[in-house]
Amino acid sequence: MSSSQPNQTGPAPPPLVRPVEIPGRGRALIASGPIKPGQIVLTDSPLLLYPSSLSSLPSFCSRCFRLLPSQPLPCSTCHVARFCSVRCLSHSHPPLLCHALPSLLSVPSSSPDLLFLLSAYSLPSSSLLQLHSLHSHLNLPNELIQTLHSQLCSLIPPNLIPVNFNYETTASILSKEKVNSFCLMNPRSGTNGDVEEIGVRAYGIYLSASLFNHDCLPNACRFDYVDDPNRENNTEFTFRALHEIAEGSEVCISYVRATRGFRQRQRMLMEDYGFRCECDRCKIESQWKENQGDEEIGGDENGEEEMEEMEGEGEGEGEEDEEGQMEMTEEEDDADFPHQYFFLRYVCECGGTLAPLPPLHGGASSDLMECNMCGTVKKDEFGNSGGA
Repeated sequence: MSSSQPNQTGPAPPPLVRPVEIPGRGRALIASGPIKPGQIVLTDSPLLLYPSSLSSLPSFCSRCFRLLPSQPLPCSTCHVARFCSVRCLSHSHPPLLCHALPSLLSVPSSSPDLLFLLSAYSLPSSSLLQLHSLHSHLNLPNELIQTLHSQLCSLIPPNLIPVNFNYETTASILSKEKVNSFCLMNPRSGTNGDVEEIGVRAYGIYLSASLFNHDCLPNACRFDYVDDPNRENNTEFTFRALHEIAEGSEVCISYVRATRGFRQRQRMLMEDYGFRCECDRCKIESQWKENQGDEEIGGDENGEEEMEEMEGEGEGEGEEDEEGQMEMTEEEDDADFPHQYFFLRYVCECGGTLAPLPPLHGGASSDLMECNMCGTVKKDEFGNSGGA
């Protein structure tokens, strides 16, 4: 996908984060200097975008993935993909994907992986090398790779076979996608302002953003504004600091909603990303009694379970109240639940994560918090009191 770069009228400001190698954690992003609450620590455009499923094609533009207008423009070749504008139609979508879409309708169960592989094999060689450069320690079943590669062989005509098309490349890029893809979400709010069930419209590979490591109490979170008509680069991701971050500290996001229970988080991180989390929060919660930490506190349970980092809720020992939320028992004091402040300040009622708006022109921190899930903007009740 091509994206225009903003005009620069002067030297670019130094980046707020820089990549490093951390023993035991691999590649990571750390703060290049002090970071203020709400500061944009990173913006990133996708190397690759692809539909989440065949069922998403009638609803979203196959290039920019905005919601389609009432009269979309269909692809004149495959008659399956649709576009929101003449501009998106003129850029169209990858020829491999275009050719394969009609046939993919007959194998919907494999479509998400095949949609990715067809899109990835459509990349220029230099971009495919960048995809190969991503790290992955996930070992996929050989049977899965063999099945998908065989399906690709039947979908790609001889005249469109990519130069680097082989089993080894398929296995490599598929393993990279599984642990490095981000979700572009469906609309987050309904006509009455209520949060609707969240789903995934597309997936993307974001090279710089993939360097963020996970923490169950993140100090940064992601914002996207896919349907904003005023944004030319509508698929660009913005990552903002939740609170002050000291120079040299690692900047982390949460790969799953922070509202997930301890065992839910551990299971999802192991199944989806191949690692066991040993962050400070998990070390504390691992000491809780058996069956604690499996419930969510607050928030909307209809969140996504893919690359969720629409972070949110927490859990603790206690009994469910009438609304299905967990109440703390008298035995659980601050020593048992030291991260309670995080959920009070940075978790929206919908289950998303609240981050301050970017600092004001004079450099002062904003007292307004924005939710990265429902888009609500509200006053920070705790004030600008530093870290979590």
